[in-house]
Amino acid sequence: MNIHANDGISQSGVDALADFGFTLTTTNVAQEQLVNYINENNIAGILVRSATTVRKELIDACPGLKLIGRGGVGMDNIDVAYAREKGLHVINTPAASSSSVAELVFAHLFGAVRFLYDSNRNMPLDGETKFKALKKAYAGGTELRGKTLGVIGFGRIGQATAKIALGLGMDVAAYDPFMDEATVAVDFFNGQSVDINIKTRSFDDVLAQSDFVTLHVPAQDKPTIGAAEMAKMKKGAGLINAARGGVVDEQALVNALESKQLSFAALDTFVNEPTPAVKLLMHPSISLTPHIGAATNEAQDRIGTELAQQIKDLLG
Repeated sequence: MNIHANDGISQSGVDALADFGFTLTTTNVAQEQLVNYINENNIAGILVRSATTVRKELIDACPGLKLIGRGGVGMDNIDVAYAREKGLHVINTPAASSSSVAELVFAHLFGAVRFLYDSNRNMPLDGETKFKALKKAYAGGTELRGKTLGVIGFGRIGQATAKIALGLGMDVAAYDPFMDEATVAVDFFNGQSVDINIKTRSFDDVLAQSDFVTLHVPAQDKPTIGAAEMAKMKKGAGLINAARGGVVDEQALVNALESKQLSFAALDTFVNEPTPAVKLLMHPSISLTPHIGAATNEAQDRIGTELAQQIKDLLG
């Protein structure tokens, strides 16, 4: 049976699919040529990440397709309900990248509270001639221990982010409309683990009480955090979006940074990917990455093997 990974797949996934007896192709086919490729090569399952879309038109045009797999969490690039209505299996790997995204949140957060996002821009330019001035400019850093991290969306990634925060000695203020509480297991290198029960709070309470707010919600029809929500946050708070472009109102964010309502922002996702707004890219108070939350070797290995196992279970 033929499987096509249009946006690539890790070697662990390649090996696992081969062991399970599937024939895998990984050629990146242009979106407009994908229907012909699927039909001409008798593709039974297509695997995508975020670059390729699988919409109603493709599903209707490929009657031999039996499975659609998304390497990652969000499936907003797939017409999931329609595919399942047509009898196709639709799978993803919601747990595989949780730790990777959570660690990226803290990479941004550590960098932001010590101004690394700005220091790394200015040290190569002025470090030799203005060292003392830069030292003074970046001297007012903040420790994370003892601060409150607001987590909007307390699913797998939100809880993985909370684990790191708790391990650092932070308080966690969580909001999730679908749960009242969750037990988070903070694991240590030696196999020990501490379970901490976290009761979710109201959305407004999380905004008002948090020193930093991180978003872990699916794609939305309108921003989860806009001008009104930013106004409710602590003055000087920080905002991190490693979820989806559009869950933060980008113009409102720029305004909040300019007015000093927020001290910094960190963005891994953008409204206009792959061409983010220049006003974001050039802003001195925004830490930036190009949508790499799940882009670690470990996460990609887990994604590949989890997809292969699910394909075997469904089509093998």
